[in-house]
Amino acid sequence: MPDTLLPDPETAPQFYEGVPAKRLVAWFVDMILVVALTLVVVVATFFIAIFIFPLVLLVVNLGYRSYFVARNSATPGMRFVGIELRNREGAHLEPVEAVLHSVAYTLVAAFVLPLVISIVLILTSARKQGLHDMFLGTAAINRPL
Repeated sequence: MPDTLLPDPETAPQFYEGVPAKRLVAWFVDMILVVALTLVVVVATFFIAIFIFPLVLLVVNLGYRSYFVARNSATPGMRFVGIELRNREGAHLEPVEAVLHSVAYTLVAAFVLPLVISIVLILTSARKQGLHDMFLGTAAINRPL
């Protein structure tokens, strides 16, 4: 029995075609939305949150990613480009998996070496998985029709 029920990249390559570029576009869309939400928080706190802007940005980012991935198995950026996350059983991520994915992604993105390794893996691995995806057994796939 295979160690995952994710679509096989050899028998169903359509699930992984173009995913690295789509992930990049989704990241830009999501970052624009996260920064906009963070600015709303700054204004809502009468600009007091500006003194801890990096922390507010981190919390908003984790909340944003966790909420949307738990709800749709995709962030708004991912939905915009037509990709979604799946767990090792090939199912949408559960809320706990969504939080773990968001935390793992954030940890990888916080350090240069893991981030570079993750980018190389996304570009070269069969399922286009980043370091955090491989650790959790998740993959971003083209949304099935």
